[in-house]
Amino acid sequence: MAKLVFGMNQSLDGYVDHQEMSTGPALFRHWIEHVRGLAGSVYGRRMYETMRYWDEDRPEWSAEQREFAAAWRRQPKWVVSRSLKSVGPNATLIEDDIEAVIRGLKDRLTGEITVSGPDLAQSLTDLGLIDEYRLYFHPVVLGRGKPFFAGPRPPLRFVSIDPVGEGVMRLTYVPA
Repeated sequence: MAKLVFGMNQSLDGYVDHQEMSTGPALFRHWIEHVRGLAGSVYGRRMYETMRYWDEDRPEWSAEQREFAAAWRRQPKWVVSRSLKSVGPNATLIEDDIEAVIRGLKDRLTGEITVSGPDLAQSLTDLGLIDEYRLYFHPVVLGRGKPFFAGPRPPLRFVSIDPVGEGVMRLTYVPA
């Protein structure tokens, strides 16, 4: 059975904004290895559209960026959206009955399935489907943006804290 994990970079004041927070070499290496080891990813529409950046090679990319893109392209993706009509390579569109689809993925796959997008994570939290939360705290305060928790924070139990590079700390929690 697979484990559903919601984890994202965020500011000290709880906001997620990939334009405002930089990823240094150590943290980028962490994300390459993380994505390489996933059974797949479930995306909300906005995060999927952001990540589509990795679908096509760009001449200005470094070797590490090419490595991340290759790992991202290989993994199966499920995109939850009522507005998209199609998705890219190695991706499946989920338009309805999200609970049944995600439960089916958890039953059928082994390893970790990552959840990307605070609104999607809130929906899956409300359904009791998220097994673990990973908060990657960057040493910045944004004062605005999209919060990591899109709704009330669920009751959580602390599991661990790990440094992952460039002053970023990963805090891991499970539902209490």
